[in-house]
Amino acid sequence: MTSDIRLAFEHPSARAEAAGQPSRPPDRISLRDHVVAADIGAFQQERGRQQRLAFNIVVEVTPPAERIDDDVDKILSYDTITEAIAHELAEERLNLLETLAERIADRILHAPQALRVFVRIEKLDRGPGALGVEIVRTHGDVPPAETDADDVPHPRVVHLANGAIADAGLSALLDALEAAGAPVILCVGPHDLARPTTGHAMTQRRIDLLAVEQNAWVLAARDPRCVVVATRTELDWAMKHGQISVWAPSKIVLDAVDGPNAGPGDPTRLTAWFAGLMQATELVVVGASAPETGLATRSLAVGALP
Repeated sequence: MTSDIRLAFEHPSARAEAAGQPSRPPDRISLRDHVVAADIGAFQQERGRQQRLAFNIVVEVTPPAERIDDDVDKILSYDTITEAIAHELAEERLNLLETLAERIADRILHAPQALRVFVRIEKLDRGPGALGVEIVRTHGDVPPAETDADDVPHPRVVHLANGAIADAGLSALLDALEAAGAPVILCVGPHDLARPTTGHAMTQRRIDLLAVEQNAWVLAARDPRCVVVATRTELDWAMKHGQISVWAPSKIVLDAVDGPNAGPGDPTRLTAWFAGLMQATELVVVGASAPETGLATRSLAVGALP
């Protein structure tokens, strides 16, 4: 078997490496042997039947201009690949793997870090072997992304005062929020315990933000549905997958170019800033007065259901 033929059947990661620039090959992320069942195919016997599809995808990405410092928000997340597959399979029934591969590649390449993508899709149930297609697309091959309002999650942001965190009705409140169907992000203020005071604005801000995050973990301990989340990438994933998040504010607050005009000492106003950042549909404050904001806002007594 010649080198070219051997390479044709290699994993897309080997194809990408062979086609890379020797002087400075790009960074790559990959998805291997991701198998999903779907109704796809042009033949009548394929309609109405689930068949397994194997996805192998490599994305060449722009090397980071600065140290990533173990920060998930500075890289292209693997979820970009898996969500592109899930989105296109859910969009409509398709006849051709070629169409599916093209749409997945286009969606991935709309990510700002993506330079080039290798997409291989194979049908595993059409015969004794795998039948498939592989395409390669670059960033310049796709038109600019159009804003799709349906792709942007708009959560309900709920601020819980400390009395609401400790209230026996917390589980019922979470039940009601889940039943409403909209993505939910919970926010809290600092705990009531004594905190160190430094007399120095920057260090005190860090300490106060940590007090908020400690309180977030207290809330997580009250109900397993509450998952503490610190990054925008994690928040976006949680909203798309029905997870109730509890916002740990330090990273987003400290990284913000146009940061909040309120700190942990004014927790409802800090939550209002966050709700605006997340394009929330509503801000609900439980156990405290709601701040003035341009969002739809409600105050609820502790124990009340939304």
